[in-house]
Amino acid sequence: MRRHRIACLAFDGMAPFELATVAEVFAVSRPELDVDWWYRFELCAETPGPHRAVGGFDIVVHHGLDRLRYADTVIVPGVADVRRDVSPTVLNALRDAHARGARVVSICSGAFALAAAGLLDGKEATTHWRHARLLQERHPEVQVNASVLYVDHGSVITAAGTAAGIDACLHLVRKDHGADVAARVARRMVVAAHREGGQAQFAERPVGEPLSDDPIGNAMQFALDNLHRRLSIDELAGVAHLSARQFERRFADAAGLPPGRWITHQRIRAGAVLLESAGLPIDAVAGRVGLTVAGFRHHFRETMGVSPSTYRRQFRR
Repeated sequence: MRRHRIACLAFDGMAPFELATVAEVFAVSRPELDVDWWYRFELCAETPGPHRAVGGFDIVVHHGLDRLRYADTVIVPGVADVRRDVSPTVLNALRDAHARGARVVSICSGAFALAAAGLLDGKEATTHWRHARLLQERHPEVQVNASVLYVDHGSVITAAGTAAGIDACLHLVRKDHGADVAARVARRMVVAAHREGGQAQFAERPVGEPLSDDPIGNAMQFALDNLHRRLSIDELAGVAHLSARQFERRFADAAGLPPGRWITHQRIRAGAVLLESAGLPIDAVAGRVGLTVAGFRHHFRETMGVSPSTYRRQFRR
């Protein structure tokens, strides 16, 4: 069978991690998987030749935008500057690829290119949480969701920042080849085949503001201000002026996690900050974030992969 063609867009100022993520998933030959077909990866640019990447090195691109005419999947792994307009030639090539049936994918700030091409009009989409507000302001016709790792509309897929590109690429493998193949690729990359939750858990919190000033955002902020004590669903629902059932549903939609699990993650993250910066004993740290010592040790190891004492030795400032 003809291999599935992946065309990845390159440009000056590209972030090498996003590009490397796409190449790692789709460009590496994987004969051990014993599947009927794998991907054919091609890197292309509006102008072939050397393109400067973040970090001060060049990536030489051999193909032009003509590769988008034959691609089954087109991937935009970011844009150089979210405040600059994307080239009209690139936008037209993206529109043409989508119109003839290609699957179009963005990673991180690549959503700005898809939005400028009109491919996200009337659709929910995501990007890095730091760019979400700007994307919404520049493209009000797009329903920007800053909480999720990726959004799949079938022919158009948007992924959040950086490592969420791994989640989205593995999701494509899962769609094309099934969960078992995606899990085997993930194991070879030493990453999770599927991560729980969304990018809301990675935004600049617990010290900082919630993603939005809405009832759920207010409840999140209340929880972050009161991590030192027990928090109930009824109390948080009261802060949000919602019933407990409404609150749990809307919280999970916004954060990508149930309230209890999200709060536990925030307790552990707050505890990690204390372990890095304060000389408190571990039982005092546990009390500061509202957990018993045993509960703190258990959840910390489950979340961070190491014990609190090991983490402190590694990251103490």
